[in-house]
Amino acid sequence: MDLFATVTRFFQNGGVFMYPILIILVLGVAIVIDRFIYLHRAKFENRSLWTRMMPLVNEGRYEDAELLATASSTAIGRVLGYGLARSRGSATRDEIEAAMEETLMEVTPLLERRTHYLATFANVATLLGLLGTIIGLIHGFSAVSNINPAQKADQLSASVSIAMNCTAFGLMVAIPFTLLHAWLQSITDELVDSVEMAAVKFLNAFAPKH
Repeated sequence: MDLFATVTRFFQNGGVFMYPILIILVLGVAIVIDRFIYLHRAKFENRSLWTRMMPLVNEGRYEDAELLATASSTAIGRVLGYGLARSRGSATRDEIEAAMEETLMEVTPLLERRTHYLATFANVATLLGLLGTIIGLIHGFSAVSNINPAQKADQLSASVSIAMNCTAFGLMVAIPFTLLHAWLQSITDELVDSVEMAAVKFLNAFAPKH
């Protein structure tokens, strides 16, 4: 109960700019949860499709492999499925590779979607915290300008303490979001690299038999 009262008092003393920072915190947490679930599911589904699809390619069952790929919404399924579809004509290896690279450029933004907002939220939370502190200091200095000089020091120190709450809260939001952005971006980069590697392995397995 004391902890809850302390947190409530800390929030109330920070001023009105604590509320937009709180909104940023809620939105950022929602994005982190969404991206974490999406990326880990994509990683699992990519691996599962790859283990089912490559034996078909190695056996020369390209139509079955294409059906399996097109039925999947995974990044690997879209890239390899488009490569198989392009190979039905008289396309060369370079043309198939170009088609797969084009599809990879389409799926990469889907993997990176909304992650960049975390870096923006971190910057905005920091700036809102500083703005709230500056406004609080302005109000604090204005409030002590017309009071008894003997009370100015105590009143000013109290105003500064309250104003700093906003900066502290902004930093408490910004620092985790900066770290989470870097972490999620590393997972995304790993996924993109795995799709690129799968495309290369697919071409090496597919081209000699085509």
